[in-house]
Amino acid sequence: MTGFFYDPNIHPYSEYSLRYLDVQRSCKKLGIALLEGAYDFEAWMEAVRGLEKEPEKGARCEVCFDKRFLVSAQKALELGEKKITTTLLVSPLKSQEQLKRVGDAFYEKNGVEFIAVDYRSNGGTQDQSRVTKEEQLYRQDYCGCIYGLTMQREQQERLMDEMFSPISGQILRASIEERLEMYTHRMELEEKNIAYKIVKQKFLNYRQLSCKVTKGKNENIPAYALAYSTLPRKKAQGTVEFEINSVHYFSRDEIKFITLDEFSLACGNKYKTMNELIYNPPSIESELKIRTSYGCTNYDLTPIIVLERIIDDKLTIELDAKTYEDVSEKLIIL
Repeated sequence: MTGFFYDPNIHPYSEYSLRYLDVQRSCKKLGIALLEGAYDFEAWMEAVRGLEKEPEKGARCEVCFDKRFLVSAQKALELGEKKITTTLLVSPLKSQEQLKRVGDAFYEKNGVEFIAVDYRSNGGTQDQSRVTKEEQLYRQDYCGCIYGLTMQREQQERLMDEMFSPISGQILRASIEERLEMYTHRMELEEKNIAYKIVKQKFLNYRQLSCKVTKGKNENIPAYALAYSTLPRKKAQGTVEFEINSVHYFSRDEIKFITLDEFSLACGNKYKTMNELIYNPPSIESELKIRTSYGCTNYDLTPIIVLERIIDDKLTIELDAKTYEDVSEKLIIL
């Protein structure tokens, strides 16, 4: 048996990397050789062009299956194999009838037989859930493609935070990048035979879409808003009224300002320019500690904004950020 991981539909690439990592682990445990196909995402996008609004199990999925079956069949023939199957058969988000129809059509055209087994019936779905928990497998909650993800999150009225990737490269809480880092670490633990457990926990998540500070009518001032800074109406205008212990207080919406030098002192990292901070900020954990040091509690959403220097003029603050209930995974070493 040979595994072939060909999933150019998975988006973003960090999610692709995470799923491939977990498949590598499973194949290693089962003694199955694993090959990786090309991540030809642009070719996949072109193949499903015009089908972006199709529902799950619709025409877009069929075109997706066609493309992936074709490449898989070609790989099978290249390896001298005559039969293929797919893990999509276990997915509750996919139609088994649709998969079998596409697979049978390929058998007629390419001479590669598609083995379709109903793994879901007779307690198969429950058994899959049991094995997933026992083996602590990564279990994604969307098919993989950007169009299916978009519709799923709209129906759930949830923020599509899978598509957030800061220009700074900062790893956000409960992000794909955080999970990728954690699941990579767990493989390192397994190599050393160190016992661990992956548990889930609820928490208040945060995503910042944009932050802009303007002086007067149109002079943009470089600014950086710390994590968990929020504005109820996304915009506030006013002036800095007073300063206490290096914290400068704005006249509206409880906004606090600190200088770049003060922030550098608080985080122990000497930033020379605002651009250095914007493109290379400290970790989220460090930012939360800094918030606490300026009198913020664990549930504080007060905006704390870093400026190179405090501006003695009318300022406009535009801050678009969201907080929401979420679930994250945590690795505990036993």
